Amino acid sequence: MKVVLAKEMGFCFGVRRAVELVEQTVAERGHLCVLGELVHNKQVVQRLEVAGVKTVREVADVDDDTVVIATHGAPAEVFEKARERGLRVIDATCPYVRVIQQKARRLSDSGFEVVLLGDRGHTEVQGIVGWARGVVHVVAGAAELGDVLPVEEKPRKTARKIAFLSQTTQSLAAFQELIVRAAHIYLKTTSEMSVHNTICDATALRQQAAMSLASRCDVVIVVGGRDSANTKRLVELCAQTGVRVYQIEVADGLNPLWFEGARVVGLTAGASTPDWIISEVQRSIEELK
Repeated sequence: MKVVLAKEMGFCFGVRRAVELVEQTVAERGHLCVLGELVHNKQVVQRLEVAGVKTVREVADVDDDTVVIATHGAPAEVFEKARERGLRVIDATCPYVRVIQQKARRLSDSGFEVVLLGDRGHTEVQGIVGWARGVVHVVAGAAELGDVLPVEEKPRKTARKIAFLSQTTQSLAAFQELIVRAAHIYLKTTSEMSVHNTICDATALRQQAAMSLASRCDVVIVVGGRDSANTKRLVELCAQTGVRVYQIEVADGLNPLWFEGARVVGLTAGASTPDWIISEVQRSIEELK
């Protein structure tokens, strides 16, 4: 049995930047509060807690003079509440996410209805919606578009403008399908459509690498947190190739029965998965041989 690693996997730039920032800050101060999970990986969060990092749900729960905004970002009102309390804010929002937040605000301020492809319950999506000052329609896919954003039969007094954005971890295929569907529905009744592919480069590279890997394997193991959107997307994309796919958080989640009859096993990981967990999983699979 051969174990093959994806060419792109594990910590992305935004996650690495946030973790290193928090590690450095807590080492200097001895204690630190983060608003929400810094990254969607339970093992990383637990390691930071041992170092003195406390995870809180609300600004009101911060019992320190400093608060960190997690990688996935937060609505604008969260920053305002922190300032009202006189807190020092360390913004660990991924730069790619920050760009989408700024686009959502600028487009909504310019009179666009914003359509955001994303998972409604995800922290990143909630943060992006919270930066816009106009209407934002969140859709999980092209099929929802007509229901969420109905076609207007009567012309408006002012021209209708629609802009399209994406959560960083969505697949390019899903975003392209959304745009094709939108053009079919709204092109004749809309004065302007503005399309912004805001899927981050790291996500796209990891997805391409995962699908390339899956096409050459009998089994693929995807390592990442259960709440990680980009990890779930890797599982979905690998499964589309027809290969057997299993998601685990740590090496203890491996089941020897998964590998019966397998000649080539692929290993990939979400953008919030640290190198040390990937190495442990690889060693465990190698031992099964």
